[in-house]
Amino acid sequence: MHHHDSALSRLVRSRGTVFDLFSGRNNSLGLLRLLLASAVVVSHARILGFGDREFGYAFSSGQIDLGSLAVFGFFVLSGLLITRSGNRLPVGRFLWHRALRLLPGLWVCLTATALVVAPLLYWRQHGSTAGYWQHPQGPLAYLRANWAIGISQWGISGVMETAHAQGLAFNNAFDGALWSLKYEVLCYLGVALLALTGSLTRARRAVLAVTVLLGWLVLSDAIGNRYMSGALAAKHGGPFDVPLMGALDVDWVVYLGFAFALGSLIELYKERVPISDPLAALAAATLLITLSYGYFFAIGVPAYAYLLLWLAIRLPRPLQKVGRTHDYSYGIYIYGFVVEQALATLGGARWGFGAYLGLALGGTLIVAMLSWHLVERPAMRLKDRGRFHSVVRADTAPQPVRQRPRRTGSEAPAEFRCRSRPLHDGRIDATGSSTRPYAPHG
Repeated sequence: MHHHDSALSRLVRSRGTVFDLFSGRNNSLGLLRLLLASAVVVSHARILGFGDREFGYAFSSGQIDLGSLAVFGFFVLSGLLITRSGNRLPVGRFLWHRALRLLPGLWVCLTATALVVAPLLYWRQHGSTAGYWQHPQGPLAYLRANWAIGISQWGISGVMETAHAQGLAFNNAFDGALWSLKYEVLCYLGVALLALTGSLTRARRAVLAVTVLLGWLVLSDAIGNRYMSGALAAKHGGPFDVPLMGALDVDWVVYLGFAFALGSLIELYKERVPISDPLAALAAATLLITLSYGYFFAIGVPAYAYLLLWLAIRLPRPLQKVGRTHDYSYGIYIYGFVVEQALATLGGARWGFGAYLGLALGGTLIVAMLSWHLVERPAMRLKDRGRFHSVVRADTAPQPVRQRPRRTGSEAPAEFRCRSRPLHDGRIDATGSSTRPYAPHG
């Protein structure tokens, strides 16, 4: 028994807890977000430029691809950061901050797509923009339908349909990546609802209960579907309507909500979560095994959540500077799909995958930088203005990080349906293809 306890203690031997080691700025979250956003662009390059299945689909026996894996990572990190924000701020100010982080960038992206990118592509296709503005699914209809988080019009004036008919494009959506923002916002509203109790920390047992329930639903899907499951194979109910956001799919709420809730739990129980190198190695092994053999969503996602947290804390200190001041990840996510669709429509795939991907990543980064410096960062400067300006709640004010003795070693839609489901098997048809959600940051 003593030997067993000793082995267990060695496994969980930690350098400290999340509370000890995870400070507001001394982490590699900026780098992780940048890598996750770029992974989505890389994954989409195959399906948007060439109509091929995305990376990772075969390795995971059809469970998930690289883009989806990045998305689940985004939701985990978002759960942690958004819960931390909700625990520190009054509810009104919390929602104001979240709106400033999401909406200005989204609105400018939609406007640039409808008034700059799409008409230029239409002109190249038809030699004139005469029919562009009068089209029943034209740019003004696109903006009117999509200004709120729920995206209900994917195409603009038939531009992508024409490109598809010409054999240049494989998806009729201009920015399919936006489909998931409403799921992110739903998670925000859940945090805000719990924060109304006065303190998320006092409500953490409720969060634990919700996480266990969602995990049980995901596990039951895995068992019922012979270990290979996902939101696309689940049948927890049809879509339900939410004002402004439109129809949300119950199954995506369960799966993305589970990832978000895991991140939230890490924050709420941070004084109990150890940062352990052996545990991180076990989590990495679990992630690879479940990707290869099944149970990824039920068992692999919790392991993935821990591994991301460990990386955020334990990656070398110089990497903590990446994305600390300038966060381009949101811009990369919301513009990557548009840039890749424009490239495909212009025939960029004829130069091969390497050139297409390089142009897509380079072009997306340039636009994302403009978005950050001209739109997102100026909007974030409004955080402390207006009626929601308030001091941090006294009962949740951040506490000083306890210092421990320094140790040696490194520091610490083929279719967009009304249910907004991406394709599971990688097939492409005339109306769209697989897309991935984005989880912004706190």
